[in-house]
Amino acid sequence: MRYHSVVSFQRMKALTFGLTLVRHGETRYNKEGLLQGQAIDCPLSEIGLQQAEAAGCYLKDVMFSRVFVSDMMRAQQTAETIMKHNSSCSGLQMVCDPLLKEISFGTAEGGRLQDVKEMAKAAGQSFPGFTPPGGETQEQVKERVKEFLEKMLQQIGAEHDRWEDETSVSAPPEMSPIEGKADDGVRDVPIHALVVTHGAYMCVAVRYFVEELHCSLPPGSDRAHMFSLSPNTGLCRFILTMREEHDRFKLSGIRCVFIHRGNHVKQ
Repeated sequence: MRYHSVVSFQRMKALTFGLTLVRHGETRYNKEGLLQGQAIDCPLSEIGLQQAEAAGCYLKDVMFSRVFVSDMMRAQQTAETIMKHNSSCSGLQMVCDPLLKEISFGTAEGGRLQDVKEMAKAAGQSFPGFTPPGGETQEQVKERVKEFLEKMLQQIGAEHDRWEDETSVSAPPEMSPIEGKADDGVRDVPIHALVVTHGAYMCVAVRYFVEELHCSLPPGSDRAHMFSLSPNTGLCRFILTMREEHDRFKLSGIRCVFIHRGNHVKQ
């Protein structure tokens, strides 16, 4: 006689959603090759404002259901500009979260980026990845990424009822072919979070997604490019699937659609 565990008959529910990360527009410090980090809350430059406008125009027809933003001025200005162009954002509230703020570069903030790169080289390390005196370590920043991701999963999971049988979406589904369009990967995804943050923070987030969450990558992906600094208003998009388990929502799969896209600025 064969026996089946009761658990084997339980149907797990899953939810799929899109996540688009955007780096803020250029500031004067970016232009001059200086580190901002957390202590320097510099507004966007004229070029940065133009980049934010370009990103807003590029994303104007992409549907968003949530907007999360670093609590720093340069990220908020970028998010406000993107939202201004997007009709799906008209009824959304921008949620500012300090978990999304840039890495603290300690005593190096306000100094030349080149000087920190040379410090890193002398220490046998690379930048990003090197921790100046008084700055945040990569592990500390990764903990912020993990905490934000967990909070976002719980909020989205609790607010949406578009759950499906997990057997049909056990991994992030393959979407339509990538065509270089603004809505690549999210045309049939009704839940889509826009996250506006910072360059070095995005480097840590992408590395965490790839190396620890085992994110599947687009064909022909170059890891050196994936782990590089995104251009100002550069876009990274991921498709995530989560499941409900013991009254909590847990990530069950993640796929990268594209990385560091900056076509809107060039156009």
